[in-house]
Amino acid sequence: MLNKPVLVESLIVFTIVLFVHAVVWDRYSWCAIALAVQAFYVQFKWDRLLQLGGAVFQFRTAANSGLLPASMVIPLLGIAMKERCKSAGIVYFERFGIVVASTGMLVALFLSVIAVGITKPVPTNTCILTGVAGSIIIYTMKHSLTVSEVIEVLEVLLIFVYLSMILLYLLPRCFTPGEALLVLGGISFVLNQLIKRSLNAVEGRGDPIDFFLLVAVVGVVLLGLFFTVLFIFMDSGTWISSMFFHMMTAVLGLGVIMPWLYRLIQRNPLFWLLQFLFQTQTRVYLLVYWTFLAASACGVVFYQNARRSSESKKHQASTITRKYFHFIVVATYVPGLIYDRQLLYVAAVLCLAVFIFLEYIRYFRIKPFGQTLRHLLSLFLDERDSGPLILTHIYLLLGMSLPVWLFPRSCAPKGTLSGAGALVPYSGVLAVGVGDTIASVFGSTMGEIKWPGTKKTFEGTMTAIFAQIIAVALILIFDSSVNLNSSYAWILASVSLVSLLEAYTTQIDNLLLPLYLQIMFM
Repeated sequence: MLNKPVLVESLIVFTIVLFVHAVVWDRYSWCAIALAVQAFYVQFKWDRLLQLGGAVFQFRTAANSGLLPASMVIPLLGIAMKERCKSAGIVYFERFGIVVASTGMLVALFLSVIAVGITKPVPTNTCILTGVAGSIIIYTMKHSLTVSEVIEVLEVLLIFVYLSMILLYLLPRCFTPGEALLVLGGISFVLNQLIKRSLNAVEGRGDPIDFFLLVAVVGVVLLGLFFTVLFIFMDSGTWISSMFFHMMTAVLGLGVIMPWLYRLIQRNPLFWLLQFLFQTQTRVYLLVYWTFLAASACGVVFYQNARRSSESKKHQASTITRKYFHFIVVATYVPGLIYDRQLLYVAAVLCLAVFIFLEYIRYFRIKPFGQTLRHLLSLFLDERDSGPLILTHIYLLLGMSLPVWLFPRSCAPKGTLSGAGALVPYSGVLAVGVGDTIASVFGSTMGEIKWPGTKKTFEGTMTAIFAQIIAVALILIFDSSVNLNSSYAWILASVSLVSLLEAYTTQIDNLLLPLYLQIMFM
């Protein structure tokens, strides 16, 4: 039987699904509910496969499969986007929202079919549920999507299948099935969008910062795949391999990624980036401020490692120490959200590319910094970093940035949505920067009453909810673009549900919580 934390986590996700569809009930609601019900049952099959070691790939073992919470994220995001753009009268992005929702449902269904297919003996009831859910989803897609949209959905599914086979083989124990669904599903969608827009590039059409995100994400992923294959035949720790790594990075960056970006934005990418970054005095001040915070974060890393050297008994940083970085990230994002969201968008893309590139250097032991990075970052490992990659800091950046990147700017003519939707870009700050941080600090220091079946405490969760409400009040004071229009009860319900999800989920909360809070706000 499913254990109590998984049941409570599932109940919270079902509640969020019902809350969303109580507001936007339509034909896609039946699909979402059918997907949620079958994902709940299949999640049990995945958990059993993980416990018995019967899964096809090696997944992260210190967590459950997380299939239900992960399966609902992309479909709910698409449905929320569709409704927002429909109310704004933007037909193109309304259709785009439908494609996102359909893609999320089909990818999640595919992962469920895999679990059912490799479970022995074959679970008859779960097979029937999966078949019914699949029939409802395919029937709805048939009557909702055009032929070109169906092809686009199938393209993403095909990319997801091949990407999963490659990356889950190369990166054992880095993901749970749910985390793999979110991360690889997102990369597959981005790659398909980039290919589609590259083939249909029209001069002057599209926002350059959107293309910048697509090219940066695909570029660093392809770079990683290239070097992974290359270092199968070479020892990556030698000086010759390291020189080759840096040389090929420059060749791929200047010879492939830059021309690709030039084709999309029809101007020199480096000149455009420099002009964009230093366009106004406010941007210069923000860049100087962010540079200071980045130096402070590096200072924390060096200081904690110096303490480890002097205190031989201390091998890992405490929870409170790791939350220093959450405070630094909040201090980074809030001024950007208030004063210049476009700059924050581009800066977050650059930071993601740098983080992933540094992880390649650490993972492949590229000289001269690879071994040093391994030593410095090993202090901050926790049970979620059980694979060859260290991903928690990248997940933190993604959790803070995704609400900014996924904000439907085209469906918000004045740059902000009405009601609780005005808080969408702040979802990462509230869920991870404030809620998760406060819950961890207060729960680990003063918490006594534990939620049943978990290490999280009642005091930590309640303090997190209270802190997020205070943060919303401060946002109202300092950001004049935010107008909640008396949607305070919905905001309180959203914050409370996501805080409860933080208490019970074993998935990467830095990634999952901001997305669910964004869905509720949208």
